[in-house]
Formats: sequence, C-alpha cells, structure tokens
Amino acid sequence: MKILFQNTDTKFHDVIDFYKNQISSLRVGRGSLQLIEAIRAEVYGQSMPLNQIANITMVDATLVIVSPWDKNNVQPIVKAVQVSNLGINPSIDQDKVKLPIPPLNEERRKEYLKLLNSKTEDAKHAVRDIRKDIIDTIDEDKKKGLIGEDEQTRMEKDLQKKVNNTNIEIQRINSEKENELMMV
Repeated sequence: MKILFQNTDTKFHDVIDFYKNQISSLRVGRGSLQLIEAIRAEVYGQSMPLNQIANITMVDATLVIVSPWDKNNVQPIVKAVQVSNLGINPSIDQDKVKLPIPPLNEERRKEYLKLLNSKTEDAKHAVRDIRKDIIDTIDEDKKKGLIGEDEQTRMEKDLQKKVNNTNIEIQRINSEKENELMMV
C-alpha cells in the first residue's frame, strides 16, 4: 500500500506539471516560444508540433520567426497557425514564416480566461479520476481482507488531504495566470 501512495504523489505531481505546461502557452500580452511550439501542422502525412519541423526564434516580444527545415512545409505551417485560434496572422518571407504577435485586447483576454478555466477544470477532473481509482483499489483491498476498516479510513483521509493540496495548488496556479492575463 505504501507504493500506492508514493505512486499517488507522482500522479498528482504529473497532473500539476501537465497543467502548467498546458497553460504556459496562454500568452500574456507578449510573444513566447511556448505559444508557437505546441501548434501542430499536417506534414509528411501526420500532425507534428512546429518545434519538430522548424526552428522557432523570438525576434522581439512582438515577432516570432518560424524557419522550416524542409521548405515544402511553409504552407502547412501557415495553415496550422491560421487555424490555431491564437489571433496571429502569419506572413511568408521567402522560406520563413513571420508571426507578428498582436497586443491582447479585452475580448481576447476573456477568451484566454475561458480557455484557462477550461484547462483548470480538466486538471481538477484528472485529480478526481486518480482519487476514484485509488478509492476503488482501497475498497478492493478491504473486501479481500488485505486491510482493516481503520486502515481503510486512514488511507482515505490521507488521500483526501493529497487531493485537497493538489487542488489548492492548481487553483493557486490558475489565479496567478489569471492575474497575468488581466494585467494590461
């Protein structure tokens, strides 16, 4: 059972890391490489992230240059950026794609807040799923006679503390990102 709880800590930590990674691409009034790297383009018959098919360079806070390794990928990159719903209007400059990062307006900030809240709920849902799986395992062990009722109660309380702490951390990260997004 100790292994179960060590595994639980790792799972909750993975949820938080994944959540941080997901929201890092939400821009806060300036360009960032994370904003672009995760965009997926259809090349070579499959969907690939831009950072696997091109060099991505920040020229300044308002301009990103994408230089595909294969010049035939310029059009798929332009198309991927256009459908990414980031509000970026790409332009082609010879064999490179220029991505001017527009300033965030109030409407765009609200869209990002909705997306942030959606990703926050997804993270909390993942935590609930982990909790449910572990509770099911504890219940099975109780039925098999591997643990007693007191042990079951103690384990469930410990699990709930971990769930609460993870949700508090997710909410803290959410609040920080929300403040960044709303800062003009």
